[in-house]
Amino acid sequence: MSRSIIEVNNLSVRYPLRREPAIRNLSFKVAQGETVLILGPSGSGKSTLVLTLNGLIPHDIEAEVKGHALVAALDTATASLEALTSKVGVVFQDPEAQFCTLTVADEVAFGLENLNVPREEMDNRIRRALEQVGLEGMEHRSLLRLSGGEKQRLALAAILAMKPEIIILDEPTANLDPSATAAFFRMLAPLRGKHTILIVEHKLDECIDLVDRVLVLTPGGSLLTEGAPRDVFATKSARLREYGVWVPQVTEWALTLRSRGVVMNPLPLTVEEAVRAAHLLEIPVSLRRGNARTLASDGALAAQVRSLSFTYPIGERPALRSASMEVPGGGLFALVGPNGSGKSTLASHLIAINPPPPGKVFVFGQDVSPEAGMSLARLTELVGYVFQNPEHQFVTDRVYDELAYGLRVRGYAEEEIHAKVQELLEDFQLEALAEANPFTLSQGQKRRLSVATMLAVGQKLLVLDEPTFGQDRLTTDRMVSRWRRLQEQGITVLFITHNMRLVLDVAEKVAVLSEGRIIYQGEAERLYGQDELLRRARLMPPPLYQVARALEGTEINRSAPLTIDADDAGDHRL
Repeated sequence: MSRSIIEVNNLSVRYPLRREPAIRNLSFKVAQGETVLILGPSGSGKSTLVLTLNGLIPHDIEAEVKGHALVAALDTATASLEALTSKVGVVFQDPEAQFCTLTVADEVAFGLENLNVPREEMDNRIRRALEQVGLEGMEHRSLLRLSGGEKQRLALAAILAMKPEIIILDEPTANLDPSATAAFFRMLAPLRGKHTILIVEHKLDECIDLVDRVLVLTPGGSLLTEGAPRDVFATKSARLREYGVWVPQVTEWALTLRSRGVVMNPLPLTVEEAVRAAHLLEIPVSLRRGNARTLASDGALAAQVRSLSFTYPIGERPALRSASMEVPGGGLFALVGPNGSGKSTLASHLIAINPPPPGKVFVFGQDVSPEAGMSLARLTELVGYVFQNPEHQFVTDRVYDELAYGLRVRGYAEEEIHAKVQELLEDFQLEALAEANPFTLSQGQKRRLSVATMLAVGQKLLVLDEPTFGQDRLTTDRMVSRWRRLQEQGITVLFITHNMRLVLDVAEKVAVLSEGRIIYQGEAERLYGQDELLRRARLMPPPLYQVARALEGTEINRSAPLTIDADDAGDHRL
């Protein structure tokens, strides 16, 4: 094996005012040129580890650090940030958070200038980095004109130009649509072996074929196991499920079949491997309609949008183009589409963040435009809205108070507030963080808190913008369970998502937005058989759907919701 380029020895990291460390006695090594996937439940210390490896902890972010983290022979606690930056490059979830300039070329140049790269060399590095990520020819484009996928590729280009030995990707595709996610990971393939790559990610289906080794962290921030992906998923499947760690969907299917006596060997990690294994074992696979979902609705609409168009003041093109949508009352409704298609813009009109013109947006039959007399106070009693960025809605400096805030301003008794807050703390696994400042939480914890705060009040319509991104499986399942309980009370949940597996598992109805227009609205199950529509909207079916399609061939009822039947091994619902 190549020499170790990362050595972590008995590392513990504890933030101020926190009783427990975010990372506890963590030890591992990474060989030069390896690609390593770091897994763990939300709040297990993955991002803390990233911040320690690039030196932001403890140099810029205060924390108590015990043990050692060595990268390229530099101790991250004592080496300068300048020295560490030349060795370690990090791409974070939100690329805009690390942008410092206004144009593509200037953004790539910024890091080079800080490293004092000579001007004659700088131009070549910028050109080469942009070519590597497919942004050549866009040197002078404004960052405001980039799509979400292009911004993330630019963030990677800025890192590649500095030629670090180690590249760390901290959930780089969290905000990307399915097509952009797949494209981003395809772009990483040529970098394997040339750089040491660490990936923190929940979307495993798209990146697992790049991975040499997996590290799994426990909820307490210690090391559960490490090894080749197949070995880890096969031997630790029960513990991974207990902790809520995602595994590739086809791997999950194969493990389910294994528990029923059908063994795929080797354990598949990708769609192609699952298809080959199923062929070799002659597993009879069929696609059939599953049990129909029903809406607990009296036919009334929770929300209606009528031919809504909208252009931002600084926008060059309309964000919405005569978009029309109907959200049935009492249902679980998904709004999907590619980055930049207008999903958040459309949703913001439901709560009048962008006030709609008269006669365009209705909530429970009431026109929400200011001209129609809808007050903001009345509208917020009807509609709860969770922003894509959780920090945009935090108003207190304590998790407990954040959950209690909406109840207090509505005059609830303290006893009732306390009971409701305790219930939410437990449901969203935030009990140990009740006294913490919301802004100090991990990204996954912030997301859970933002969703929980809106669920506390109990509006009749909840609009959740990417509620599950960055969440582990356990938290996602708990969140969905709570949506279903709300549905039983007649509450409508509209969720915006890029998670197409979640759409098929949960949504009763779905609308697809592309280039500001609604191009599909109907049953979620019927969406996935429409190849041209999916291509146009840059959406991709879940991996098990792709397996079923490959095994079944072309003579299938593509309009039907799907299950996979595997002989007497039992059904495994997509």
